Amino acid sequence: MVTTLWTLAIIFLGLTFVNIVFFVMKKSEPNKDFSAVLLRVKTWWGMFVVFCLATLFNPVVSLLSLMVLCFFGLKEYFSMMKKTRKADRRLFLWAYLAIPLQFYWIYIGWYGMFIVFIPLYVFLFLPLPRLLGKGTSGFLRSVSSTQWGLMLMVFGLSHLAYYQFATPEYGANLVLFLVVLTQVNDVIHYLISLYIGKRKVVPSANPTITWEGFIGAAIVTTIVSFLIYPYLTPLDLKFGILSGVLISLSGFFGSLTISVLKRDLLIGDREKFDTLKESYLNRVDSLTYTAPVFFHVIRYYFDFM
Repeated sequence: MVTTLWTLAIIFLGLTFVNIVFFVMKKSEPNKDFSAVLLRVKTWWGMFVVFCLATLFNPVVSLLSLMVLCFFGLKEYFSMMKKTRKADRRLFLWAYLAIPLQFYWIYIGWYGMFIVFIPLYVFLFLPLPRLLGKGTSGFLRSVSSTQWGLMLMVFGLSHLAYYQFATPEYGANLVLFLVVLTQVNDVIHYLISLYIGKRKVVPSANPTITWEGFIGAAIVTTIVSFLIYPYLTPLDLKFGILSGVLISLSGFFGSLTISVLKRDLLIGDREKFDTLKESYLNRVDSLTYTAPVFFHVIRYYFDFM
């Protein structure tokens, strides 16, 4: 508990310092667009409050907070889908109903159902509202888009809640470790891409993602992982270092995937695309990949999960 309190205190001071730094940078360089990184800093504060409640009081608080986060993330994802029909709205309702069920499996610790509920049962039976509604036009795009939303916004993010139920002793600190590294990776990638990045990965989907940013973020994230893993995790040296590489790589693919999905769903709708720049999707895109990937690697190699 003492280590956790010190860690939370350091993170609080760190977030305060980061806020001050970016406030000064925004004033001194008004032509630079820092909106993306400032949104992530706001997300850090929200996550910090959730983790304080979870680590100091009850993990159920964290579970409920993350369930709400999944709901709003999925809601914003659905808002990007164009030309929704009545049959699509029934499909969305079924998708929303999957959220409390997914978190119920976490609450009772039923790992087997948690891991197959969405990828197997929901995917197999989700098309039923469309079939019963006799909606054949746009069937494939509607169902597959909904399934992708559930996979990212619910299945991926719900892993954040399962850490504390899989290992009550280390769960909260593992989530803290994961989120800190994910956000460090995102911000370093963004800053390097903004100032020195030249080789864009997918310029048509996200002009801020560059190879220079990816390499620089991977190095910094790995160094930060090496520095903080002894205090937040029971991992050994090898996995303390590999965790940084793993989180950086999976976060990169998560951010890239969400960017491509947004571009595909919002083709020709520039106004909505600009509106969604401040959405939950932009704030948790990397976590949709880092949370499940890190969880399953740790669970496979370590007995405490």
